[in-house]
Amino acid sequence: MSGQTDLPHRGVSKSSSSAIPDEDPSQVTKLFLERLEAWRHAAVYLEDYISATEKVHKAHAKEYEKVLKTLSNPLKERQQFDAGLGGVAGMFESIKANTQGIAHIHAETEKVLKDSVLPIISKLQSEIEHKIKDISKGAAKESKHIEKARNESQTYIELLGQHVVNHDVPGRKVDPSTDPYVIQRQLYYRLNKQINEENSNLQELLEVQNTFQRFEAHAVDTMQRVMTAFVRAVGTQAERTSAMYSDMARTSQGIPLDFEWKRFVQRHASVLIDPDSPTRSIEKVHFPHRNHPSTQPLVAGHLARKGRLIKHYNTNYCVATPTKYMHEFKDNDNLHSDPSPELSLYLPDCSIGQCNGPKFIVKGKDVHKGKVGTALATRHDYEFKASSPEEALRWWKVIREMAEGDETMPESSPMNSEPSSPVDVVKSTPAAAAVVGGAPVGTAGTGNVGVVQSARAPSQEYPPVYVEKHGP
Repeated sequence: MSGQTDLPHRGVSKSSSSAIPDEDPSQVTKLFLERLEAWRHAAVYLEDYISATEKVHKAHAKEYEKVLKTLSNPLKERQQFDAGLGGVAGMFESIKANTQGIAHIHAETEKVLKDSVLPIISKLQSEIEHKIKDISKGAAKESKHIEKARNESQTYIELLGQHVVNHDVPGRKVDPSTDPYVIQRQLYYRLNKQINEENSNLQELLEVQNTFQRFEAHAVDTMQRVMTAFVRAVGTQAERTSAMYSDMARTSQGIPLDFEWKRFVQRHASVLIDPDSPTRSIEKVHFPHRNHPSTQPLVAGHLARKGRLIKHYNTNYCVATPTKYMHEFKDNDNLHSDPSPELSLYLPDCSIGQCNGPKFIVKGKDVHKGKVGTALATRHDYEFKASSPEEALRWWKVIREMAEGDETMPESSPMNSEPSSPVDVVKSTPAAAAVVGGAPVGTAGTGNVGVVQSARAPSQEYPPVYVEKHGP
């Protein structure tokens, strides 16, 4: 028995980097099932031949013409076998030619053929049918799962393209559920699920393919044993008959165990799987509008938000998108769960307070529950806390650019920031005192808060800082 046959190196196809590959995932499965059917029919051919021979031995020589009828039609799935004389097709040609020379047969061999030879080939048929069922239930069903996963990914690719185009329309408001950023994250989730299905199917098919050579060697070996037993049963007959059957045996025995497999691999090199072919990964997948500007956040990172009922901070992953939404997600994982926002604020409908160290407040309405949920929602103060005052300032600048306006912080909010310029312009309420260079100007009051803006260059943007004015 020869060693492992080298399989064709198909490599990674052009579509391996495409989100939706062009190849049919069921193509290899169909080929294997067709090949098993070919082997099953080959076993049936051989069984029919021996069975007919057994009946003809019982009914005398004139009935032996019935044996030839079992071989009168071309071998089914003939294209699956090598057309030369050194393989299975050549074996059947030899059987047919030698059978034509047999004029007489004896009934004494009928019982031997029935009890000793036919059960062997029947067992081979059962093994082939069992393998067909295994592949049909396993790899064939997996191909259907891949088709379903690819269709779902294609739907989201088309959805992303549709809403990326809508994003480019000036003044057009985008629903949070159709934000290209959100859709792309949801697409990554589905692509990862699809690729896992594809890789799982690839490994399963590769395992099936690796067992085929051994199975076919077993099938050829079984046919050889069947033919040997068959010839031995009729070997006691006339010399001529014995010689003809011996020729059939020599033909079948001359088939190398891997002869058909090697020729099969050569004929279908472009279809069979290369064991060294790398699996797909989502990092190498490309799809239309990937990383389009509308899918890239203006600012992103982890922020802690103070709960409305239980007054403690929960840290989540937040982003501000080019479509003027501020989304809050549980985390920044696109692969293991479907990333849907737990909070969405449409910033043009919101207002932002001033920075208080690492904290700032955005007042607005959560719109992540769709039109019905948005209609029932009310405006709330959402207090966020960054990892540092600098990080809070970075968020504050981006949000302020898109928010409808600034709001002053409540008087009770402690502010620790101090004016950084030696000359500050103070805006105050009527009851507040303005401070210029540290000297009080205007009306003095107690407990009032003013907004201090530094006298800086116009191109620099800094959030106003609250200072508390105490009485004399």
